[in-house]
Amino acid sequence: MRRNILILGSLLAALAVPAIARTSRAAGNGKLKQVATMAIPGKKINIFDISWVDQKTQRYFLSDRTNSSVDVFNARTDKYIGSIAGFVGVKMKNGKPNYGASGPDGVLVEGDVAWAGDGDSTVKEIDLKTMKIVATIPTGGTHRCDELAYDPTNHVLACGNGDENPPFLSLISTTERKVIAKIPFANATDGIEAPAYNPADGLFYLSIPELDHNPKKNGVAVITPKGKLLKILPVENCHPAGIVFGPGQNFLLGCTANGEKGMPPIAVVMNAKTGKLVATIPGVGGTDEVAYSAKNHQYYSAGGDAHPSALFVIDALTNKLVQTIPTGGNAHSVAASDVTGKVFAPEGAAGCGCIRVFAPTK
Repeated sequence: MRRNILILGSLLAALAVPAIARTSRAAGNGKLKQVATMAIPGKKINIFDISWVDQKTQRYFLSDRTNSSVDVFNARTDKYIGSIAGFVGVKMKNGKPNYGASGPDGVLVEGDVAWAGDGDSTVKEIDLKTMKIVATIPTGGTHRCDELAYDPTNHVLACGNGDENPPFLSLISTTERKVIAKIPFANATDGIEAPAYNPADGLFYLSIPELDHNPKKNGVAVITPKGKLLKILPVENCHPAGIVFGPGQNFLLGCTANGEKGMPPIAVVMNAKTGKLVATIPGVGGTDEVAYSAKNHQYYSAGGDAHPSALFVIDALTNKLVQTIPTGGNAHSVAASDVTGKVFAPEGAAGCGCIRVFAPTK
């Protein structure tokens, strides 16, 4: 999703943001409109997790816990391709879904291979030619191996076990199909959330919602592909969950706070090179997953915990909120295309029970 041209774009933006904002977008101030819906034939999506667009093939992948599968769609034509079965699905505890033991969870793709975290503390490797699971890699926990990030240079997959005590991040060699490093976070007192890979420096960045039992003390851990914890960048009043890189080594942190624990509903933008806060974006609440479209020059934040739920559209050049789209069905997942500019937001049965597809207005 990140291209070298974005670095140049960010430098130009610093000099002439208004001009770039006018010329890099279609008319309509960069706002989105719904253009389609996608669904599994005969089935409704209800409980789901992370979604992903493979930029090379323009296929969309959804971790569908309701059907214990990873669902695959053509992201150009918005048509269903098929589903990969073999995941644990929704596990219940005291009559309610136990998300810490359910799966699939995180999902991403490289070439003809997909990986998905599962509720049994494993990562499952999928052959996309046969649409079948071909390997299962245990991470040594008792709860889900959740969200993923991938280093294509060293062929290392990062997966977080945020529901363990203490939570830990596993680094997995995808060539050897085994864990090569395990990084525990004893002071991460509310688990760990999404990792992201930064191709500019070759490092993993990991959202840490809470440090040392202080809900207003948050951070982003910086980790090498060999498993060395370099530092934790401090963040305050955010409770970060989703993380995604945009232009100029900036990254968006989606904050799960929606007025809870005295924290305002915000998102924040930081810079990986400086480690500094770039912008605070008010009005973006309850975030889980975030995404970025290089075509649209926009971040997207899916607020399933917000009241009401919403998809937030953020200008990545000005770091301003430009649109709030009401959503339903705990729509906490989002993915975007760098090629078409389409944005995909799944909703549970309380909404459409499908994936809503958006595109920039003309």
